[in-house]
Amino acid sequence: MTGIMKAALCCSGRGRPREFDVEEALAAALRVFWSKGYEGASLSDLTEAMGITRPSLYAAFGNKESLFRKALDLYEREKLSYISVALEAPTAREVAERLLRGAVESHASTSGPRGCLGVISSVACGADAESIREEVLKRRASSQAALVARFERAKAEGDLPAHVDPQGLTAYLVAILQGMTVQAGAGASSEALNALVDTSLAMWPSA
Repeated sequence: MTGIMKAALCCSGRGRPREFDVEEALAAALRVFWSKGYEGASLSDLTEAMGITRPSLYAAFGNKESLFRKALDLYEREKLSYISVALEAPTAREVAERLLRGAVESHASTSGPRGCLGVISSVACGADAESIREEVLKRRASSQAALVARFERAKAEGDLPAHVDPQGLTAYLVAILQGMTVQAGAGASSEALNALVDTSLAMWPSA
């Protein structure tokens, strides 16, 4: 479907189809999930924010789990695009810096709640939402594998010292990123987060 995606999925009192912008509705759902997590977001919360009825939600997006997966896709496209950009940096240190600075910029954005949707949803899921937790962790593992592969290449090229473990270095960065997420969610300023980035990069292993 080209142009603005719209769906005529529910009827008004006069029997005429009422259209809504699917992309805008999905963005609204993302903000709810981001603020409340998967389990904390009720269907009433979602339909109210999206401006649609439950039948319209089911018709356009499937069930709540399917809606969350679509919202997570949108989140990755809009909020995590800096990760793929970082992986293209010419040196391992620049990869790390772009990754960390990108995270700070994302956290400092006023276009959505602070903190990371993936972290919120993975730590807050109970038994009934285990499939959601597994989905979030699977996507995170994929990103981490790409980072490990990039550092392995850097080590082979002599850009990282021979003693450095690419998996350990990746785990180090991930721990910093998760810590930044928690601090951002608690209201830490971009200045404070960038200071943490500066300290982390000061300890980066030189070739």
